[in-house]
Amino acid sequence: MPDSFPLTFGLAFLVPLGYALIAAGGLPEARARHAALSLLAAMGLALLGYVATGFALQFGGIGLIQERPGYEALIWEWSALGPMWGAGWGMAGLAGWGLTDAAATPAAYALALANLPWVVTAAAIPLVSLRGRIPAWASALIGLAVGAVIYPLAGNWIWGGGWLANLGRNLNLGHGLVDAGGAGLVHLLGASVALAGALVFTARRPRPARGEPIPLPPVHLPLLAVLGAGMLLAGNLAWMTANPLLDLRTSNLPLTALNGILAAAAGGLLPLAFTWFIAGNPDPLMATRGFAAGTVAVAAAAPFIPPWAALAIGGAVGLLIPLTIFVVDHLLRWDDPTAALTVHGLGGALGLLAVGVFADGRYGQGWNAVGADNTLGVIWQGVAGFLAAAPFKPDWPAQMQAQAVGVAGLALFGFFAAWLIVAPLAVILRLPGQMLRGRLGAAAGASAGPAIAPVASGAETALLDPRPSAAAAEVLDHESVQANA
Repeated sequence: MPDSFPLTFGLAFLVPLGYALIAAGGLPEARARHAALSLLAAMGLALLGYVATGFALQFGGIGLIQERPGYEALIWEWSALGPMWGAGWGMAGLAGWGLTDAAATPAAYALALANLPWVVTAAAIPLVSLRGRIPAWASALIGLAVGAVIYPLAGNWIWGGGWLANLGRNLNLGHGLVDAGGAGLVHLLGASVALAGALVFTARRPRPARGEPIPLPPVHLPLLAVLGAGMLLAGNLAWMTANPLLDLRTSNLPLTALNGILAAAAGGLLPLAFTWFIAGNPDPLMATRGFAAGTVAVAAAAPFIPPWAALAIGGAVGLLIPLTIFVVDHLLRWDDPTAALTVHGLGGALGLLAVGVFADGRYGQGWNAVGADNTLGVIWQGVAGFLAAAPFKPDWPAQMQAQAVGVAGLALFGFFAAWLIVAPLAVILRLPGQMLRGRLGAAAGASAGPAIAPVASGAETALLDPRPSAAAAEVLDHESVQANA
C-alpha cells in the first residue's frame, strides 16, 4: 500500500459529499435537511452492510485473477453456470465474510477501504433522492441492501473476476466491460435503485394544463450546489486512483485528471448556455447538474481517451441534461426532484457507451486479462473503441457490444433487485391500513360522515376528523364482536 493511500482515500470521500450538495441545491430547506440525513444514513448503513457481507460477495474470488500478496485465500467464486460453460462466469464471491479469515490481511483491508467511497455514493444516490417521500423503513432497507448485496454483486461482475469483466475472454467482446471510475457500477446502478423506489412509493406528477408554460426546476440553495461542484473537482482523481486494482503502469494519471476536468467543464457550460438562451437567465442549478453529469459520464473512459473526446463527452451529456430533465419531469411525470435519474442514470449509461466509441488504444493494456502483449495482432494495444489512434486497430463493434451488455445488465439488475426487496414489503405493510381505511370510508360514505383525504406529502393517508362516524363505529364494533366470538 503506497504511503499516499490515506490521503487519497480521504479525498475520495469528497465525491459523495459533492453529489449530495448538488442534489440538495435544488431542494427546499426542509427537504435539504432530509438530504443531509440521507447522506449520513448512507454512510452508516451502506458501510455496515459492505463490511458484513458486501466485501465477501464482491471480492471473495479476487485471488483467482489477481496474484498479489494478501489475496491468496480469497479464491471462492460462485457461478450458476456449470463447468461446461468454461471459466470466467463468476457471479458472487464466497470468502472474507465480515473482513475476517481470508480477508484479514492488509491488502484486503486496503481493497475494502478503497471501495467505501464508491459504495457510499451508490447508496446515497437513491436515499438523497427519495428521503422524505418514502417511509423511513424503506430508506433504511434500501441503504442496507445497496451496501450488503446490490453494489457488491455488481462489483463482483466488474472488478471481482465476474462475468461482465470476462466478456472479452469468453465471447471475444473487446476487453470485456470497461468501467474504470464507476460510471456504471456506482452511478447507473444507484439511479436504477432510485427509479425502483420512486415507482413503488411515489405518485406521478400531475399532468400540466395544455398551453401552460413549463418553468425550469426551482433553485433553492445555489451556493450548496456550487460548493458540491468544487468538491467533485477536488476528489475526482483520488476517487479513481485509490483503487488498488487499477494498474498504474498502463495508465496516465495526468491524462485521467485532465479528462475529468475537461468533461466536467463542458458538462457545466452547455446547460448554462442553454438556459441563458431559452429562459433569458443562466441557471446555476442546471449548470451544476451538468457539471456533475460530466464527471459521471467521463468516469468510465477517462484513462483511455484523448482530451478532445473528454470535451465531446461532457458537452454531449451537458446538452442532454435539461432536455432529459424535461422528459422525466413533464412527459414521464416521474417525481425526481434531485435529477438523480438524469445526472447519474443518463450520465452513467452514456459514459459506459463512450468507451466503445472514443477509447483510442493507447492505454489499458491487459485490462481484464485481455491482450497483455497484443490485441487484434497489434503489439501493446490497449482498450480501443471505434476511434482508435494510429497505429492501433478499432475494436469495433466488439467493445461497444460489451459496454452495451454492461449498461443493460447493471440497469436491469439494480432496478429489479431493489424492486424485489421493497415492493413486497410495501404491499404487506400498506394492506392492513388500506383495508381499514376502505371500510371506514364506505361506512362514512353511507352516513355522510367525514371523508378520507390524502395528506399533503402524498406518502400517507389520514382521516380529516379523527373521530369515526356512527356508521363507521358500528362497523368496527360489529367486527370486534365477530372476532371475540
